[in-house]
Amino acid sequence: MGHEPGGDVDNTTQDPLTPDFYDYPFDALSSVERDGAFLVLRWADGCEYRAFDRWLRENAVDRGGVHLATREGVMDPAHFAAGLVIGEASIVDGALVVRFDPEGVEASFHPGWLRHVAEGRHLTDTYIPNIVAWRPSDFGGEPPSYDGAEVMDDEATMRFWINDLLRYGLARLRNCPTEEDFLLEFAAKVGAVRDTNFGHIWDVKADVTMAGDDLTNSTANTNLRLPPHTDLPTRETPPGFQFLHCVVNETQGGNSTMADGAAVAAELEANHPEHYEALTTLKWVFFNRGPNIDHRWSGPMIDLGVDGSPLTFRAFHPVRGFPDMDQSDMPRAYAAMAAFSSIAASPEFEMSYPFAAGDIVGFDNRRVLHGRDQFSSGGKRHLRGIYIDQDEVRSFARVANRRHEFAQSTNQPQGDHHA
Repeated sequence: MGHEPGGDVDNTTQDPLTPDFYDYPFDALSSVERDGAFLVLRWADGCEYRAFDRWLRENAVDRGGVHLATREGVMDPAHFAAGLVIGEASIVDGALVVRFDPEGVEASFHPGWLRHVAEGRHLTDTYIPNIVAWRPSDFGGEPPSYDGAEVMDDEATMRFWINDLLRYGLARLRNCPTEEDFLLEFAAKVGAVRDTNFGHIWDVKADVTMAGDDLTNSTANTNLRLPPHTDLPTRETPPGFQFLHCVVNETQGGNSTMADGAAVAAELEANHPEHYEALTTLKWVFFNRGPNIDHRWSGPMIDLGVDGSPLTFRAFHPVRGFPDMDQSDMPRAYAAMAAFSSIAASPEFEMSYPFAAGDIVGFDNRRVLHGRDQFSSGGKRHLRGIYIDQDEVRSFARVANRRHEFAQSTNQPQGDHHA
């Protein structure tokens, strides 16, 4: 489909292809000039971008840079043409047209796609809402909540829900069906389920006979209180998001609890810096016990990771096995851990709310510390759970938010697909 007419742009031309599957507003370039191996691109509003010749060459769609069908790169970096230079560069109908020598290959580049790179909108955090640290008082003591049927059936409500899930690390669906496999139907809307030794979908029941089995051996399958924790710190990369579906709950007590690790970490850093330092540097071996399994990983309780990676809390005392630190550090490691657990479980930081049949609570397993109060041993209580990794949830949100932005910028309806 041709771009909108404007200025000297010819609206009968076909928009240049882009190295992805998104649509971009046709934001026509106003000028281009060479600067060594770079092209300096300018738009009428003053936006400017320096595009490197080899980067342009490997992003040339259907010209030996990006495959037309897959929109993935096909140019082996070892095989760049010797002496590659830009032989000619010009603006044609608002788009950048470049001839690469000595190959003599000519390629067109969509100005809207180039503009989104110039504005940094290609980076990993783009189209992902910023994290907002919270305390229970911010939500009136219960998670941000949505009607399950509306989220499943309405694209806009789904987008609001997924953004809250990423923003706060916590969002609840209410009035969902109580069929035992409904979580798998729900997951099909969001992304691939992550498998673990517990299976694709797993049960949480108060049943002591489940202990000692590789698929079910967990303190969660008791009626004991579970303090603030995250699941599977025994893994190199713990699961990103967890979704718990209440199928039936006839017990007394057993309120679910949630605390925002981001808020707890901020409190520790600001008011208990010595504990924060210990929690972010001193390592523990986390050990997943089972007759036929032996998952282990060593890391700090608050893993800051590398730049750009999600904050990861490793906090579950049933699988925290051994200090992995100098013996002289052990006293301060235990003191810091006690302070961390006390703050996370305090009413100022920990939310407590009932879990009703038909509820699905989604939360960032690497950020939000979840738990429960002890409950009575009489009556049924059955939860089902799945994990979906951060990558899947973020991908879903990027697609939904980019489609929404493009529809807004072009005054087009978003269609009836679920983004």
